[in-house]
Amino acid sequence: MTLTDAAAGRIVALIAQKPGVKALKIGIKKGGCAGMEYTMSWADQIGKFDEVIEDKGAIVLIDPAAIMYLLGTEMDFKTDKLSSQFVFNNPNQKSACGCGESVNLEPAPVVPEGFAPADR
Repeated sequence: MTLTDAAAGRIVALIAQKPGVKALKIGIKKGGCAGMEYTMSWADQIGKFDEVIEDKGAIVLIDPAAIMYLLGTEMDFKTDKLSSQFVFNNPNQKSACGCGESVNLEPAPVVPEGFAPADR
């Protein structure tokens, strides 16, 4: 997972306002009309199996159960006239519901060890 400058800046600013928080933790859960929803929570410690992403000064943890669904994802932060929100540009997303609250995700394909991307 990578972060845009906007996402990293927002995460750093939010964490600075929360004493004791070390990172933003991202996961997924079943729910919504499309089948899955992204989750975000504050983490005061790094779990043994969390994937740690340090990008542009921000620290993001990926829940172990979400790693295969978030491979290749770019996290952005968008602001428009009526709202501001984190946005996930996820190549594993197959569809989304009309309201944008839930998504249909498939795990990223696993490439056998020793195979280069050109070998596919």
